[in-house]
Amino acid sequence: MPNSSDPTLRSATISILVENEAGVLARVIGLFSGRGYNIDSLTVAPVDDEHGRSRINIVTSGSEMVIEQIKAQLDRLVPVHRLSDLSREGPHIAREMALIKVIGIGEGRVEALRIAEAFRARVIDATTNSFIFELTGGTDKLDAFLDLMRPLGLAEVSRTGIAAIARGPKTI
Repeated sequence: MPNSSDPTLRSATISILVENEAGVLARVIGLFSGRGYNIDSLTVAPVDDEHGRSRINIVTSGSEMVIEQIKAQLDRLVPVHRLSDLSREGPHIAREMALIKVIGIGEGRVEALRIAEAFRARVIDATTNSFIFELTGGTDKLDAFLDLMRPLGLAEVSRTGIAAIARGPKTI
Protein backbone atom coordinates (compact mmCIF):
# COMPACT_ATOMS: atom_id res chain seq x y z
CA MET A 1 0.00 0.00 0.00
CA PRO A 2 1.23 3.53 -0.59
CA ASN A 3 3.04 5.43 2.12
CA SER A 4 0.41 7.71 3.65
CA SER A 5 3.03 10.41 4.22
CA ASP A 6 3.78 10.64 0.48
CA PRO A 7 0.90 12.45 -1.27
CA THR A 8 2.29 11.63 -4.73
CA LEU A 9 1.55 7.90 -4.32
CA ARG A 10 -1.85 6.32 -4.63
CA SER A 11 -3.37 2.87 -4.47
CA ALA A 12 -5.16 1.60 -7.58
CA THR A 13 -7.65 -1.24 -7.86
CA ILE A 14 -7.54 -2.40 -11.47
CA SER A 15 -9.97 -4.97 -12.91
CA ILE A 16 -9.10 -6.68 -16.16
CA LEU A 17 -11.32 -8.92 -18.28
CA VAL A 18 -9.04 -11.36 -20.09
CA GLU A 19 -9.22 -14.41 -22.32
CA ASN A 20 -9.22 -17.52 -20.09
CA GLU A 21 -6.21 -19.24 -21.65
CA ALA A 22 -2.92 -20.68 -20.46
CA GLY A 23 -0.17 -18.13 -19.83
CA VAL A 24 -2.33 -15.00 -19.49
CA LEU A 25 -1.75 -14.61 -15.76
CA ALA A 26 1.99 -15.20 -16.25
CA ARG A 27 2.08 -12.40 -18.84
CA VAL A 28 0.26 -9.99 -16.52
CA ILE A 29 2.57 -10.82 -13.61
CA GLY A 30 5.58 -10.63 -15.91
CA LEU A 31 4.60 -7.09 -16.88
CA PHE A 32 4.73 -6.10 -13.19
CA SER A 33 7.90 -7.96 -12.23
CA GLY A 34 9.76 -6.97 -15.39
CA ARG A 35 9.28 -3.30 -14.64
CA GLY A 36 9.66 -3.46 -10.86
CA TYR A 37 6.02 -2.66 -10.08
CA ASN A 38 4.57 -4.06 -6.87
CA ILE A 39 1.35 -6.08 -6.60
CA ASP A 40 -0.34 -5.57 -3.22
CA SER A 41 -3.19 -7.98 -4.00
CA LEU A 42 -4.04 -10.29 -6.91
CA THR A 43 -7.15 -12.37 -7.53
CA VAL A 44 -8.19 -14.21 -10.66
CA ALA A 45 -11.11 -16.47 -11.53
CA PRO A 46 -13.22 -17.47 -14.53
CA VAL A 47 -16.33 -15.26 -14.81
CA ASP A 48 -17.81 -16.08 -18.22
CA ASP A 49 -17.60 -19.70 -19.39
CA GLU A 50 -19.63 -19.02 -22.53
CA HIS A 51 -17.05 -16.54 -23.86
CA GLY A 52 -14.01 -18.04 -22.07
CA ARG A 53 -13.24 -14.98 -19.96
CA SER A 54 -11.60 -14.50 -16.57
CA ARG A 55 -11.43 -11.45 -14.33
CA ILE A 56 -8.20 -10.33 -12.73
CA ASN A 57 -8.29 -7.84 -9.85
CA ILE A 58 -4.97 -6.22 -9.06
CA VAL A 59 -4.27 -3.74 -6.28
CA THR A 60 -1.04 -1.85 -6.85
CA SER A 61 0.41 1.47 -5.82
CA GLY A 62 2.60 4.18 -7.27
CA SER A 63 2.65 7.70 -8.60
CA GLU A 64 -0.11 8.78 -10.97
CA MET A 65 2.33 8.43 -13.88
CA VAL A 66 3.29 4.87 -12.85
CA ILE A 67 -0.37 3.83 -12.48
CA GLU A 68 -1.20 5.25 -15.92
CA GLN A 69 1.81 3.43 -17.39
CA ILE A 70 0.70 0.14 -15.77
CA LYS A 71 -2.83 0.54 -17.18
CA ALA A 72 -1.54 1.38 -20.68
CA GLN A 73 0.81 -1.62 -20.71
CA LEU A 74 -1.89 -3.98 -19.40
CA ASP A 75 -4.35 -2.71 -22.01
CA ARG A 76 -1.85 -3.59 -24.78
CA LEU A 77 -1.65 -7.26 -23.78
CA VAL A 78 -3.37 -9.26 -26.54
CA PRO A 79 -5.77 -11.33 -24.39
CA VAL A 80 -7.08 -8.25 -22.50
CA HIS A 81 -10.68 -7.44 -23.49
CA ARG A 82 -11.39 -4.59 -21.06
CA LEU A 83 -9.61 -2.77 -18.25
CA SER A 84 -11.06 -0.58 -15.53
CA ASP A 85 -9.32 1.46 -12.82
CA LEU A 86 -12.09 1.08 -10.23
CA SER A 87 -10.35 3.46 -7.83
CA ARG A 88 -10.66 6.28 -10.40
CA GLU A 89 -13.85 5.46 -12.29
CA GLY A 90 -16.39 6.00 -9.52
CA PRO A 91 -17.70 4.18 -6.49
CA HIS A 92 -16.81 0.52 -6.15
CA ILE A 93 -16.99 -2.29 -3.65
CA ALA A 94 -13.78 -4.09 -2.63
CA ARG A 95 -13.76 -7.04 -0.24
CA GLU A 96 -11.56 -9.90 0.75
CA MET A 97 -12.03 -13.01 2.82
CA ALA A 98 -9.71 -14.49 5.43
CA LEU A 99 -9.49 -17.71 7.38
CA ILE A 100 -7.95 -17.00 10.79
CA LYS A 101 -6.75 -19.65 13.22
CA VAL A 102 -6.58 -18.65 16.90
CA ILE A 103 -5.15 -21.04 19.49
CA GLY A 104 -5.93 -20.41 23.14
CA ILE A 105 -7.65 -21.53 26.31
CA GLY A 106 -9.62 -19.94 29.14
CA GLU A 107 -10.44 -16.23 29.06
CA GLY A 108 -8.53 -15.73 25.79
CA ARG A 109 -10.95 -18.11 24.06
CA VAL A 110 -13.96 -16.26 25.43
CA GLU A 111 -12.50 -12.91 24.39
CA ALA A 112 -11.72 -14.22 20.87
CA LEU A 113 -15.36 -15.31 20.47
CA ARG A 114 -16.63 -11.96 21.76
CA ILE A 115 -14.45 -10.02 19.29
CA ALA A 116 -15.42 -12.38 16.46
CA GLU A 117 -19.09 -11.71 17.15
CA ALA A 118 -18.49 -7.94 17.06
CA PHE A 119 -16.77 -8.29 13.67
CA ARG A 120 -19.39 -10.74 12.38
CA ALA A 121 -16.73 -13.40 11.86
CA ARG A 122 -18.10 -16.93 11.56
CA VAL A 123 -16.64 -19.83 13.51
CA ILE A 124 -16.12 -22.52 10.85
CA ASP A 125 -14.07 -24.93 12.98
CA ALA A 126 -13.59 -25.35 16.70
CA THR A 127 -11.58 -27.67 18.93
CA THR A 128 -10.99 -27.54 22.68
CA ASN A 129 -8.02 -25.23 22.15
CA SER A 130 -8.52 -23.51 18.77
CA PHE A 131 -10.94 -21.73 16.47
CA ILE A 132 -10.90 -21.04 12.77
CA PHE A 133 -12.82 -17.88 11.90
CA GLU A 134 -14.06 -16.81 8.47
CA LEU A 135 -14.19 -13.05 8.01
CA THR A 136 -15.20 -11.06 4.94
CA GLY A 137 -14.87 -7.31 4.52
CA GLY A 138 -12.60 -4.48 3.58
CA THR A 139 -8.87 -4.78 4.10
CA ASP A 140 -8.98 -2.37 7.05
CA LYS A 141 -11.60 -4.50 8.81
CA LEU A 142 -9.54 -7.67 8.38
CA ASP A 143 -6.38 -5.91 9.56
CA ALA A 144 -8.17 -4.59 12.68
CA PHE A 145 -9.50 -8.07 13.51
CA LEU A 146 -6.03 -9.59 13.14
CA ASP A 147 -4.53 -6.91 15.41
CA LEU A 148 -7.05 -7.80 18.12
CA MET A 149 -6.44 -11.55 17.72
CA ARG A 150 -2.63 -11.36 18.00
CA PRO A 151 -2.52 -11.18 21.82
CA LEU A 152 -5.23 -13.86 22.03
CA GLY A 153 -3.26 -16.53 20.18
CA LEU A 154 -3.34 -15.71 16.46
CA ALA A 155 -1.57 -18.69 14.89
CA GLU A 156 -2.24 -18.63 11.15
CA VAL A 157 -3.93 -16.51 8.47
CA SER A 158 -4.95 -17.22 4.88
CA ARG A 159 -6.33 -14.28 2.84
CA THR A 160 -7.94 -14.29 -0.59
CA GLY A 161 -6.90 -10.87 -1.83
CA ILE A 162 -9.25 -8.17 -3.10
CA ALA A 163 -12.35 -8.91 -5.16
CA ALA A 164 -13.75 -5.64 -6.52
CA ILE A 165 -16.64 -4.47 -8.68
CA ALA A 166 -18.10 -1.10 -9.69
CA ARG A 167 -21.27 0.05 -7.92
CA GLY A 168 -24.44 0.72 -9.85
CA PRO A 169 -25.16 -0.29 -13.45
CA LYS A 170 -21.60 0.27 -14.75
CA THR A 171 -19.76 -2.91 -15.80
CA ILE A 172 -16.24 -3.71 -16.93
